[in-house]
Amino acid sequence: MVSYNLSKRQARSFLLRHQRLVPGGLSEGKNGIYEFVRHVGCIQYDPLNITGHNHELVLQARLPGFLPEMAAELLYKDRLLFDGWDKNMSIYCTEDWPYFQRRREAAALRYQNNEAMSAMAAHVREELMSRGPLSSLDLESKEKIDWAWAPARLSRAAMESMYFWGELSIHHRVHTRRYYDFTANLLPEELLRTSDPNVTEEQHHDWYVLRRIGSIGLQWNKSGDGWLGISGMKSKERTAAVQRLLQRDLLREVQVEGLKLPLYVRTADTPVLEALLQEDAGSGDEAKLVSSPDYNSPPEPPAFAAVLAPLDNLLWDRELIRQLFGFHYRWEVYKPVQEREYGYYVLPLLYDGRFIARLEPVMNRKSGVLTIVRWWWEPEASLTAAMLSALTRALTSLARTTGAASIRFDAGTVTSCGLQELEAVFLPDLQQP
Repeated sequence: MVSYNLSKRQARSFLLRHQRLVPGGLSEGKNGIYEFVRHVGCIQYDPLNITGHNHELVLQARLPGFLPEMAAELLYKDRLLFDGWDKNMSIYCTEDWPYFQRRREAAALRYQNNEAMSAMAAHVREELMSRGPLSSLDLESKEKIDWAWAPARLSRAAMESMYFWGELSIHHRVHTRRYYDFTANLLPEELLRTSDPNVTEEQHHDWYVLRRIGSIGLQWNKSGDGWLGISGMKSKERTAAVQRLLQRDLLREVQVEGLKLPLYVRTADTPVLEALLQEDAGSGDEAKLVSSPDYNSPPEPPAFAAVLAPLDNLLWDRELIRQLFGFHYRWEVYKPVQEREYGYYVLPLLYDGRFIARLEPVMNRKSGVLTIVRWWWEPEASLTAAMLSALTRALTSLARTTGAASIRFDAGTVTSCGLQELEAVFLPDLQQP
């Protein structure tokens, strides 16, 4: 069995390359978005929009010139991406539709004996056939039912159920409101006729474990948020799937210094890992003994910086990130105020391969101003002149995603965190592309 031994620095470098959080990691435009989603399997969707939706923040961190309209077109016009469920609410490639047949069939079984739900589903069908795409608010139903987090209107529950079992799909969204249509009207007939390629439960588990490891890059066989959303697979089934994938050489083991548990990488991703190891082998002391500079060598790429989404793929397993990067991040948006260590919607800042800070941005849509209300440096980090260009690009990308006309910093934050030089960059209003 092929395995690898990595330092923590090498593991971090591989993860960032895998996640395309490096200079030139993705091609520009919609092709770059599709390329990335296909590479990692899915990115998470979340309805909160403080400074952009989660999937938009994921993409702006990686894609030069990203605009939210690009993702919306791929989802609701081109239909190359699908608004569905994978790791909770997610966006994945439409071509993956057949692989989620089990999930849809299980949803249909959950609601098939609910008379009220069945009656409302019949009403929904009639309305959609006569009126076209609708949201649940377009139906005149005030009856409520226990649902998910809280009681909801029966019309909403019925439409969501039909979405879960695959009869309906999202035609488009207006902000977070979903407008549904029959899936048969939105996806190719040939795709809808395609059966689940995974015939057995074991095959399904193997596919899902491989997919989820690829969503992150390196992952251990340890319970945590990285494995959320895989119905019917607990640690016993996951361990069995890992062993089968190792035996088939679809996974390989990675030992990282200082980590007790082994990590796993998709064999398909090992060329990137092996190239990284070869680069390190060629950068030893002997390779550095040159009599004069090589003026024909390509210039060093610019330093990379990005403001990351709270549910970014890189952060799915928070404990793994803590052990590899020394960065402990919790998304505190659903925590009571008194239990928050930082704030409501705080985002990590990545620079040159390490987490250097976290910030709390707030978008005022009336004024068009994106305000950085708070900023926390990581230990031993502070603003340097070398950081300015990369951090400017990162914050400009965030502002472009929100549609902001300008970026402002809270005065107290500037003074306490030494951000005067960075603030000065943004004093003129941003020019929209």
